[in-house]
Parts: sequence; structure tokens; C-alpha cells
Amino acid sequence: MSPVEVREMLSDEEVAATFGVMRQLRPHLGSAEDYLRRVRRMRKEGYRLAAVLEDGEVRSVAGFRVQESLISGRHLYVDDLVTADDARSRGYGRMLFLWLAEEARREGCRELHLDSGVQRGRAHRFYFREGMEIRHYHFAMEL
Repeated sequence: MSPVEVREMLSDEEVAATFGVMRQLRPHLGSAEDYLRRVRRMRKEGYRLAAVLEDGEVRSVAGFRVQESLISGRHLYVDDLVTADDARSRGYGRMLFLWLAEEARREGCRELHLDSGVQRGRAHRFYFREGMEIRHYHFAMEL
């Protein structure tokens, strides 16, 4: 069995290593360099990355931040959560989800939140299996 670990991706090299998997969820992202620049900017707003690595290869990645709101109090918000297409159904997504929940507890959060596109039925089944529930609609419009 290959060594598997979940950890926060902190250095530029670690962030860059997540690009290929993140791009599977966010195909509109430009180059790896553009991605790294964007993540650096977003870090100023609290954005963080964590990944599941197997033998040093990124298998699953999540972008997240700790926030506080009047409706939810302190919570961990998951911006992005994706497992590589060729690594699905091996438990990597669950490992990362459980790590995120534990990180939320470490950060003193009361809840874990995420939004998911209405077309992502497989992801929704996963979220339900992990104990999540639909509480709100998320509305958006282009400007």
C-alpha cells in the first residue's frame, strides 16, 4: 500500500502541484502560473489549500477559508473540492472531507459549508453520505 497523507499545501511548489487536479473542477483556469498568482492573492482573504497525496502525487484537493457570518457564526467554507478523475471511488475525497471537518473544529468553527453546482449529482450524493444537508439556495447573477 502506498503512503497516503492529507496536509495543507503552503509553499508555491505545493500549490502549483495542485493545479492539474484543481483544473478538473475549474477548467476555466488559465496557466499554472496564473493559478499560483490567483491563489497568492486569495490567501490575503484567508484562502487555503489542502490535498490528499499518495506517493507525493496530488489525488484530491480542497480550497477553503474560515469565515464568520451573522447567520452561521464561525464556519469553514469550502470553495473547491475535487478528486482527480483517475482516482475517484478510492476514499480520497472522504479523507479530505474528514480533514476539513477536523480543521474546522481546530479553528473553533461551528459548521462546515460549501456550494455545489446543480449539475454535480455525484458530488451531491457524496455530500449527503457525509452528513451534509441542503439549507439554502445560492443566487448569483453576472454583472
